[in-house]
Amino acid sequence: MAASRVPMLRHLLSCQTRMLRASNQRRWAQVHDVRFLATTQQPTRTVLEKYREKLERKAREEGLPDIDALKAAYKDKIEQFRKETDRVVPPGLLEQQRKMHELVKEQRGKKDGSVTGNAASQAAAAGGEEVSPTGVKPLSAILDLPKASALPTEELSTIWRVHHQAKPNSLCAVIPARTFEAMETLAKSYPQFVLPVPHPDQGGAEMHFLQWTWDAATRSATVLFTQLAEYKARGEFAVPHTTVTHYKDLAQEKGVVLMQGMVMDDRGVKVDDARWLVMCLQRFYGGWELSDADGVQMSKEARERAGERRKLLEWFGKGDTRFSVEKLMEEAEKMG
Repeated sequence: MAASRVPMLRHLLSCQTRMLRASNQRRWAQVHDVRFLATTQQPTRTVLEKYREKLERKAREEGLPDIDALKAAYKDKIEQFRKETDRVVPPGLLEQQRKMHELVKEQRGKKDGSVTGNAASQAAAAGGEEVSPTGVKPLSAILDLPKASALPTEELSTIWRVHHQAKPNSLCAVIPARTFEAMETLAKSYPQFVLPVPHPDQGGAEMHFLQWTWDAATRSATVLFTQLAEYKARGEFAVPHTTVTHYKDLAQEKGVVLMQGMVMDDRGVKVDDARWLVMCLQRFYGGWELSDADGVQMSKEARERAGERRKLLEWFGKGDTRFSVEKLMEEAEKMG
């Protein structure tokens, strides 16, 4: 695998860490339009981030030092509210859960469902699951495909997302087939790239290397994310911290590609970091440039930004000296 690394990657590995640092004044944009990506999120954290300013003001009014102290002061009221709201079952939820359990097959083998090599073959023999020689589990081992095919696309999408909400390190998405086809076309020309994860508190960003792989047996395309520093230290033995697999089984029949991913524990990468990387992946590989197909005209600025991202992807793949970490970070910063 090491032999397939592009020349530009070797150039990046020779750079000093300071090249990966932007100015301390750099303000990283936050992505709000997640389009295809759906991840497991903690609702309390979402609310906290959304209303942080109001909560901080409330804490000051109450004479408390911070939000944590405010939460402690209102702990009893919060618990009471949660108990009351837990009694309310949204309409259709029980039916949706019933269908999900019928559609989603029980997971056997390892808890996260990811095994490779001989371990994959052993798990398949013991649990009756099909596993590709590459270690990729087929979609038929996750979903009851005949039942999935009979569902409306919207309902199938909802069940796919609900299934992954119970897994804290899980990533998932339902991607329009035409959109993924465009992304995959670019990926086959440029299967390796690098992406930054912003760390404003540290005054810069950490670089991550990604590589696409394909498995004909499972009709899937998998993207492996590895810290660039990890690859520099261990080369071809570097262990990815996140994997995302795209299943194309239902692309023609239902018009969607189902994606699921897993962030490995103790690899130094948070789920939020992995979420950012997957959204960057979608953006740089052209996954968000198909609005015109739905009758929504892209703005001139959006087209220009898409063109700049495409250039960086091509320059990196071809080892063009016009590619630079600074340009990559500038472009990622604009992805708000």
